[in-house]
Amino acid sequence: MTGRVLWQAAAHLLAYPDERFWRRLPLIREAAEPYFAEFLGRAAELGPGELAAHYVETFDLNRRCCLYLTYYTDGDTRRRGESLAALKRRYRAAGWELMEDELPDFLPVVLEFAALDPSGPALLAEHRVGLELLLASLAARESPYAHVIGAVCAALPPLTAAQRAAASRLATGGPPAETVGRHA
Repeated sequence: MTGRVLWQAAAHLLAYPDERFWRRLPLIREAAEPYFAEFLGRAAELGPGELAAHYVETFDLNRRCCLYLTYYTDGDTRRRGESLAALKRRYRAAGWELMEDELPDFLPVVLEFAALDPSGPALLAEHRVGLELLLASLAARESPYAHVIGAVCAALPPLTAAQRAAASRLATGGPPAETVGRHA
């Protein structure tokens, strides 16, 4: 399977499991089942209601399972705004325009970009540390989504020593935070 198919399938599997998700699942199964068989099996076991509840509990209510990649390296700081703007510029330079309600660091958006643009896989690789943190958190929670992120990480170049060290630091200390404007 080409990386493009894997990235596109992962983008779909990491979207909120609404009706469109379930309608497209047979196509994902046909195109990418070997990479996502465990997730697909668990999704079928859980069914629409339980998978949707798990998605919300995992990604919307848990900061350690954030699907917004710049959160891992920038936290809730002004620097994150700069990173988001830089991502938008990269997308525009490649001829992409985001929907108004999409943030450029939302993992399904980055995966879709990786599937459709030659510069996309490099962008995904730049966020390898965040992906590793997300994978570790999902695996610790025994989430079926760990299988999706695991397949994405396995398709990227191996972690460097510097990336491993950065992931370790962030896993221990969390993302950066600003104290500007806060009272001690």
